[in-house]
Formats: sequence, C-alpha cells, structure tokens
Amino acid sequence: MIKRKLIFLLAVFAATLFAMALQKPVFLLWYSRLAADASWGELAGVVLHGLHLDLTVAGYVTALPLLVVLLSLWVRLPERVWRPLLTGYFVVVSLFAAAIFAVDIALYEHWGFRLDATVLIYLADPKEAMASVDWGLGVRQTLFFAVWAAGMIALYGRVVRLFDGERLRPLAALPWSAVVLLLGGCDFLAIRGGTGASVANVSKVYFSSNLFLNHAATNPVFSFLSSLGDRGDFDTQYAFYDEAECAERFDALRGNGPATGPSERVLRRERPNVVIVILESFARTIMEAEVGGEPVMPNLLRLKEEGIWFENFFANSFRTDRGEVAILSGFPAQTNVSIMKLPGKSRNLPSIARSLGREGYETRFYYGGDLNFTDQASYLYATGWQRLIWQKDLAFERPAADWGYDDEVMCDYFADEVIACSAAGKPFLAGLLTLSSHTPFDVPYAKFDDKLFNAMAFSDACVGRMIDRLKASPAWDDLLVVLVADHGYPYPATLMYNEPLRHRIPMLWLGGALDGVRTVGEYASQIDLCATLLGQLGMAHDDFDYSKDIFAPAPPRKFAYYAFEEGFGVVDASGEAIWDGKSDRVLRASDPELVDIGRTMLQTTYRDIARR
Repeated sequence: MIKRKLIFLLAVFAATLFAMALQKPVFLLWYSRLAADASWGELAGVVLHGLHLDLTVAGYVTALPLLVVLLSLWVRLPERVWRPLLTGYFVVVSLFAAAIFAVDIALYEHWGFRLDATVLIYLADPKEAMASVDWGLGVRQTLFFAVWAAGMIALYGRVVRLFDGERLRPLAALPWSAVVLLLGGCDFLAIRGGTGASVANVSKVYFSSNLFLNHAATNPVFSFLSSLGDRGDFDTQYAFYDEAECAERFDALRGNGPATGPSERVLRRERPNVVIVILESFARTIMEAEVGGEPVMPNLLRLKEEGIWFENFFANSFRTDRGEVAILSGFPAQTNVSIMKLPGKSRNLPSIARSLGREGYETRFYYGGDLNFTDQASYLYATGWQRLIWQKDLAFERPAADWGYDDEVMCDYFADEVIACSAAGKPFLAGLLTLSSHTPFDVPYAKFDDKLFNAMAFSDACVGRMIDRLKASPAWDDLLVVLVADHGYPYPATLMYNEPLRHRIPMLWLGGALDGVRTVGEYASQIDLCATLLGQLGMAHDDFDYSKDIFAPAPPRKFAYYAFEEGFGVVDASGEAIWDGKSDRVLRASDPELVDIGRTMLQTTYRDIARR
C-alpha cells in the first residue's frame, strides 16, 4: 500500500514536470523562424534552464495530492471519495494549464513576452477583447487547447490509478508520515526554487543573450500566476535611487523647466483648430515596407513631404491604452500596469483637452468602436474631453466590423465633423482613434494578399483620403492636423518587443496653420507631444512634468523613452539602452547615462502613480 502511495506522489510530480517541459519544444517549433539561428546546444538549453520553473509548477501541483496521501495514511479513503476528488483536481489543473498555454502561444507574436496578468486588463471586457481574435485563430487555438488538455487529462488519468486509499496501521503510519512530510519538504524546495537566497522567479531561466530563447524557457503558467500578486504598491516598485537622488536626476530631465527658453515657432496661426488622429499600429517598419516594389502606405509617404515630419519619434508602449495616455496626457507608459485602468488616478492626469478647454476650445473625441474598453471613456471624460462620439452614437449603412465601424466610414464622417466644426466659428480640438489596422485585420479592401499589409494599406488610404478632403475645404487654412501612431507593430516577426525599432512610429503635422515644410531630427516620443503642441499655441504646460517641447532649445536632453513588460528602453542621438527587469540586466547600453535616464523615468513614474 505505502509503495503505491509513494509511487503515486512521484508520478504526479513527474507527469506535471513532463507536461510543463514539453511546452518548450512545442513553443520552439511554433516560432521556429525566431529559433532558426539557435544552435542545438542553445535549444537544449531552453529545456534544461526551463526546468527551474517547471519544477516549481510541478511542486505546486503536487501539494494537494501530497496532503491526500498524508491523510490516507491514517484514514481510509473509499474509492468513491478519492477517485472523483483526484480526477476533478487534475482535470482542473489540465484545463487551466492548457488554456494558459493556448492563449500564451497565440499572443506571443503580438506582445513579444510570455503571458502574465497583463491579459486580465483586456479580459475585463470580453466582447472587445475577442474582437482581436479572428474566426480562424479562435478555432485553431480552441483545438490546440482541447488537444493539450486531453493529453494532460489522459496522462493524469494513468497517474490516478496508482493511488491507494487504504490506511496503514498506526504503528506503520507514524514513521511513514515522517517520510511523506520529508517529501513535502522536498516539494516545498521545488516550489521555492531551491535553498538559495533567491526564490523562484522568471529570471532564473534566463541564460542567453538571445531574448527569444529566454522567453522560450519561461513557463507560461508560472509567468501568469507569479504576476497575479498585488501591484498596487507603486511607491515601492523600481527603487533604483533614494528619493532625493531620484528627484534631483528627474529635475535635470523634466521638460517644463525655466531654462528651456522660448520655442521655435513652426505655426503661422497662434490659435489654430487642432485635430489629433491616433493611428492604430502604424509602425515605421510597415510604413516603409514594400510588396513587389509597391509601398504599403503610399499616402503617408506622400503626406510626409507636405508637412512637419518627425524622423526620430517613438511610442512609449506597445498597447493603445498606454499610448493614448502618453499622447494625450504626456504621461509615460508603465511596465506592468495601465493607469487608464485606474480611473481614480487617471482622472488626475493633465491633458491636452483640459488645457485647450481652459482656453475656450470645444473638445471632441471620435472612435468607431466601444470606448468602454480599457476604461477609455472614463479617462477621456475625466481629462477634459467634453463630448465623446463612438459606436453607440453612430449608425452607418455599412455594418460594424469586430472592433467597430471601419476607418473608411469613420474617416469620411470625421472629415465632415471637422469641416462643420470649423464653419461654426468656435475654436475646437477633435480627436480620432482609427481601428481597422488592428488584428484580426478584416477590412473591405483587397490590395495585398498579406492580411497585415492589406489592412495597413486600407487605413492608409482612408486617412489619405480624409486629409485630401480637409485640404480641399475652407477648414484647412486654420487647421493643424497631428497624425501619430498609438504604438508600433512586431514587423518583421523577428523584431523583438524590447527593440527601439519595435517602438519607432510616425508623427506628422499637417495643415494650413503650418509655417512651412521640414523634417525634425530630434529624438522624442509620444509624451513630448503635449508640451510641443501647447508651446506652439502659446499655452502653459507646467503640469506636464515628463513632456519636453521638441522645438525648445536645450536643455533638457532630447531623448525617447519607452516601457515594455518589466523593462525600459531609451534612445537618443548618442545611441540606445535597454534594461530588462525580469533578469535585472542591462541588455544593451551604448551610453551608460541612458540607463540612468531610464531608471529615473521609471522610478519617477511609479512614485507619481502612487501619489495620484
């Protein structure tokens, strides 16, 4: 009897370890193009180093069976009790692990990191979250989930048969209880990650300078569960410097200091009407791509010759909710949280809309989808947008797509609205968030076979036609149009999520209010739009602590800062720096000062969130 009990425990641990380790070669095969340059030794290293976290997950799964075995030493457990209990437990474990892996392996190509609690931010609104999933992908991942879950359930089914519910005699139960407790201690060590000072964490599996291989070695179940902890204690996160030193460092970086001097004027109108168009996923790598010699985005390439083009401009994050806050409030993106999802804090942010509203501007924001997603409506209303027009307010002959009304109908409608607002004679700020260039890339257009390029070309055509309509209208003469992407896109597929090129995006100013055509070479990011725009309008921007006026003379130092999952990057004319928080390593630093800038920005951002 005792032999079967002990074999059962070892089998539970071994079966779980096998199921977790098997994810590594499956993940590598799924993303074989990213692993193409890895040696056999490196591929083996993915599995071997991944065992650190696989052992931890196996330890957690074995904990309950271990308690059942300990109880069975003293109390007889009838088969009608233990079989449904253990079977139900392992079915739940299998379904949970399979669901995590199925979602993780699908999201990695878009997010560039293994699944963690970030996904819960977007699952708060399941309908909108599912809009990103096309039918084919949904079917594929559902089948993947079913096959993986069935395999684990079958494996655990064989393990359950090993269990014996008969109790031992008291004299035998006592020493064997000590043995089981000893095994419990070993299980605890597996959960903890060993006897050293460092407990189990994602960085334990990092072994290569190739970040993809480190990701491949990461256990997605552990990555998800370990990130579920309380992230609300913002004041203690990223404590690189003591408070006084951090404040001193940030003072040298802040964009609203008195030493910046007056901005160079690039507008011929002091208070033009302002339009901000946030372009979904418009990456520079896609903007400059060609298919058979034909550009994917010919309209944006054409328009950049007609306005002020910002050559070295970067997104602050990889998600719309974070990019939107960076653009409209000048607030840096965060690593593991979205301030837009914290209405009690996001309402205290400064914003372009609030600043222009104080100066008599009417403010409107347009979106063809649902602004309840990621609490956008709450953020926009709270930060000064007086009127929101979105899917619930609209009715077009063309039916809405998964995300909402496509860019063709929305760009035409938005152009009509801008022209009408201009004719009304009151100064206005109008914002538009496009959506057709978002997965699943289903658009009423057929220019390229590649769905990504085809959707991007569709959005480019819609925006180009909208600009041409505005140019041909009386509204153009007194108009400043800002085209800026919400974030980049992982194209090509080998482009890692922490790379500067992954975050490089277009920003273009157009309109009759411009004083001329030029290319701006200074390095900047989305957070710098607020101070730059308000500076051109002659409005104060003292409350935008992070935003630097691109057209102001130095100081401060001109740089682009961005945050990704547990890390940051900083880029300027001297080079670039990338810091990864999961491994607590500087992955690249052509200039050590850039690392200090990134640490200062990240620490200050989180202290700021804590105070709001």
